[in-house]
Amino acid sequence: MQARHLVNIQNLSSDDLREILHLSRAMKAHPERYRAALHGKTLAMIFQKPSTRTRVSFQVGIHQLGGMGMSLGFNELQLGRGETVADTARVLSRYVDGIMARVYANQDVVDLAANATVPVINGLSDLLHPCQAICDYFTIIERFGTVEQIKVVYVGDGNNVAHSLANVAAKLGSHLVIATPEGSYRPNAAVIEQAQKDARQTGARIELSSDPVAAVSGARVVYTDVWTSMGQEEEARRRRQDLAPFQVNAALFARAASDAIFMHCLPAHRGEEVTDDVVDDPRSVVFDQAENRLHTQKAVMTLLMGS
Repeated sequence: MQARHLVNIQNLSSDDLREILHLSRAMKAHPERYRAALHGKTLAMIFQKPSTRTRVSFQVGIHQLGGMGMSLGFNELQLGRGETVADTARVLSRYVDGIMARVYANQDVVDLAANATVPVINGLSDLLHPCQAICDYFTIIERFGTVEQIKVVYVGDGNNVAHSLANVAAKLGSHLVIATPEGSYRPNAAVIEQAQKDARQTGARIELSSDPVAAVSGARVVYTDVWTSMGQEEEARRRRQDLAPFQVNAALFARAASDAIFMHCLPAHRGEEVTDDVVDDPRSVVFDQAENRLHTQKAVMTLLMGS
């Protein structure tokens, strides 16, 4: 893989992404072959935000590869007392072989990568969630054998997950529709503009919609995420009202193709962005997604930290 870090999918080539997906498939099928892939390597994991899937999948993943994960809460570091991100990156680079950061501000991950001499992985930021989107498209490939021209519809708030899905779809030649209310719920314009530019090179289609019913019609994948992300709690009531027409319920899911799957990066707020009958439908692959975070992140760590 040519990239030194995984901060933003846009910084990866299509070949980089396909290499990650290929290795993920091999690691999932034959985990025993990679038990020493990162022998003796240490991953520092910085958490500003609470985490279940990110924390466990990275810690278990580095262990299964023969390395060690070190979980560092933001307030456990001198970052919490005013040390700069740049200095933290320089110091950690003297001790560890890679840094994963789950943060509020995307700029913090950018600054870590700019100053670290070891690979930096974006475990989530307010703008992007690249590890999640890679895992999602890996899951789609598992189900359909390809992502090219597979219609994926993301419904709800145009958030960090929507941004990274657009990035991956554009690189891999997929068809993504992001259906949100107008206004502030739209995805970041600069992210979408770049994704659409990348899409012209691969034959992908990246579209925006404000009509969830029309968007979902004929979709092979229906995807949603929570309406209120961490840090937006004061907006929760307004968001529930504005996004109510975008709930993925049985009626909306029925508009999709007969072989469509339902996806959610979890945790799900059942009864808000999605109803129980959709999450628990036999076509729901939400727990396959959760498992696949382990396999795809093992591939990312190996390709970045293994050289």
